[in-house]
Amino acid sequence: MLTTDYENGSPNWVDLGTPDIGAAAAFYRGLFGWDFRAGGEEAGGYGMFRLGDKTVAGGMAVPADQGPAAWQVYFQTADADATAAAVTHAGGTVRFQPADVMDSGRMAVFADPEGVGFGVWQPGSNTGLGAVTEVGSLCWTELYTGDIDAAAEFYHAVLGWQIGGVPFDGGTYTTVRPAGTTEEAAVGGLVPLATDPVEDAGRPYWTPYFEVADCDATAAKAEETGGKVRMTPVSLEGVGRMAKLADPSGARFAVIASVPAPPPGGAA
Repeated sequence: MLTTDYENGSPNWVDLGTPDIGAAAAFYRGLFGWDFRAGGEEAGGYGMFRLGDKTVAGGMAVPADQGPAAWQVYFQTADADATAAAVTHAGGTVRFQPADVMDSGRMAVFADPEGVGFGVWQPGSNTGLGAVTEVGSLCWTELYTGDIDAAAEFYHAVLGWQIGGVPFDGGTYTTVRPAGTTEEAAVGGLVPLATDPVEDAGRPYWTPYFEVADCDATAAKAEETGGKVRMTPVSLEGVGRMAKLADPSGARFAVIASVPAPPPGGAA
């Protein structure tokens, strides 16, 4: 489970690049109750999505000619430069070399061998998102990939992940977790593109999941406010009810109303 006690290899940041940050801010305010606070000139226009007094995502305007609107997931590292070297050695690409972000931390952006973008964040004064797993915040990540085995090998080499599996009717869901942790600490999954009818086999990507109180109401609200329901809400036994959405600019993400975790010791 994702928590704010971030470990190396766990998702600790997520941000949105979009051609119209004002429109995006309005959409996510209506969907999740987020308040967008734009950064000053020193931040290059980068701002924060806030839920109450906690930061739940970042965002900035990215011209359409620089790429489609998209959410990007960042994973914690103790050494962004060493991670960049590991990416290159494992067959990935460094898109944005490690750089300091004032005293907040050090970041870098990469692409895995399939061309899927992801980032790393080496914490400084900013230790990561202020809230996760709460309603309106990041709660899970998934990589849609053409080759699960190759992806698992790459991210293990780069982020040290351990790979696990959760059986379900018809197969096994591949999970990922920081090194040295148990299955309960899983922070994401690897999904074969070929098995998902709503995904384009030529567009592997990382998608963030955001926790919601009511999946069906959230999907309906997204559609009413200019977004798209890419996969209608579906219930997963023991997991929750989830849907795949896209915002008005086409940035893909998912939402889930998770089944409450059992109390310690399994008491009723």
